[in-house]
Amino acid sequence: MEVILLERIEKLGQMGDIVKVKPGFARNFLLPQGKALRATDQNKSHFDAQRAQLEADNLKRKQEAEAVAAKMTDMKVVLIRQAGDAGQLYGSVTGRDIADAITAAGVTVRRGQIILDKPIKTIGLHEVRIELHGEVIVEVMANVARSQDEADTQEQTGAAVLSLAQQEQIEIEAEAEAAAEAAIAVAEQAGAVFEEGAAEDAVADAQAEAEAATSDEDEAAAEAPAEEAADDEEKSS
Repeated sequence: MEVILLERIEKLGQMGDIVKVKPGFARNFLLPQGKALRATDQNKSHFDAQRAQLEADNLKRKQEAEAVAAKMTDMKVVLIRQAGDAGQLYGSVTGRDIADAITAAGVTVRRGQIILDKPIKTIGLHEVRIELHGEVIVEVMANVARSQDEADTQEQTGAAVLSLAQQEQIEIEAEAEAAAEAAIAVAEQAGAVFEEGAAEDAVADAQAEAEAATSDEDEAAAEAPAEEAADDEEKSS
């Protein structure tokens, strides 16, 4: 389906653009929310005739959205949910839940303004984007926890509250990663000391020197009896 955008839509187009969209997206979102018109000849003519007024209305809505965005700077909302020791929620946090939490915090937003790719299913701190206007998007921190005390801890530490088993697992993984990095560092250092093939050459040279030394010792050992015999002959004569 072709529609005329009445405001900027992220990843779709600017105001006045005629774009193709899926019929369901148009019927369920763009058209009922006044973000687009069907791209009929009549609507195209209407848009061209009313473009200046539509642009002025859009600018006004943008300015209003910017004023709301200023109030939402660094906004955080807490959502208390039941969850297992591993932090997995018994259920999920949806766009509607976040919209309700933001509205309860003093700023009215609709579910459709919450940009959430998928429901939140774990405790922790989750950044959620809120579209106040096609050109005004803010981020809100959703602090999902099992209790208010846990939410306070997560806000202070900046991380989800983990079970003892999870903490131990993270420590084990960190130690393994550190050991792997140390091994890589040693290998790189060895590579810097010995150029390719240099270590093998050094070993070969050492073996050659050892063989030469052994050969000299054998020759010296063989010559010793002969020298002793010559000395004995001299003494006898």
